[in-house]
Amino acid sequence: MGLDLSGVRRVVEKMLGDELELWRDADGHVGDVLDEQTGELKPGGRLATPVWNGPGAVVKSGQLVASPPVGGTTAVLPATTGYQALLPLSSPKAQLDDVLVVKASERDAQLAGRRFRVAETEVGTFAVVRVVRLEVLG
Repeated sequence: MGLDLSGVRRVVEKMLGDELELWRDADGHVGDVLDEQTGELKPGGRLATPVWNGPGAVVKSGQLVASPPVGGTTAVLPATTGYQALLPLSSPKAQLDDVLVVKASERDAQLAGRRFRVAETEVGTFAVVRVVRLEVLG
């Protein structure tokens, strides 16, 4: 017989005090395009589409963050550049390069309006919350 953690899950989800939105570029065309004539970056492709919105939490990871290998070497960055999102299990599974937008935050007003790129989706899923590694955008 498995352990029923539904009560714990409800308590934890009530503690997720950030209002989040998850956006996805389904066709791979979102991003800036370089105009080679003028040297300007211009918006290109279609707009990203919203995948989910709801409660969550964006927190500093408190650990060193490994960046993807460059030329066979993995760099380790200071913890101040590493963030994690805690998402309810009811949220859809995030994909690499999805964008997470913080619409509002009870814990940290400076998080409101910040955007993060999903850098790693397999950080962990606990019985009560899904954990995703983030990188700061802009």
